[in-house]
Amino acid sequence: MTQQEERYERARKRVRTLRDFYIHLATYVVVMIVLFIIDYSDRGTWWVYWPAMGWGIAIVLQAFQVFGPGAKWEERKIKELMERDETPDA
Repeated sequence: MTQQEERYERARKRVRTLRDFYIHLATYVVVMIVLFIIDYSDRGTWWVYWPAMGWGIAIVLQAFQVFGPGAKWEERKIKELMERDETPDA
């Protein structure tokens, strides 16, 4: 695999990860709106915040995985290992 192909593959994986996050976030927003409407219309006790908090924690964890310092560390480590492979053993 050439260096250009490796770059393309990394970029493709990154785009897929970003797409998956945004799809997850959009699904969360739509479902929470529907649940809020259901909760509001039943005029009982408020329960919508429980699924919002639970699923919201999952969204935050995924955001840290996609945008947090871990994502940058992974890219730096890949670059470091690729450079190490390029240098001949002395």
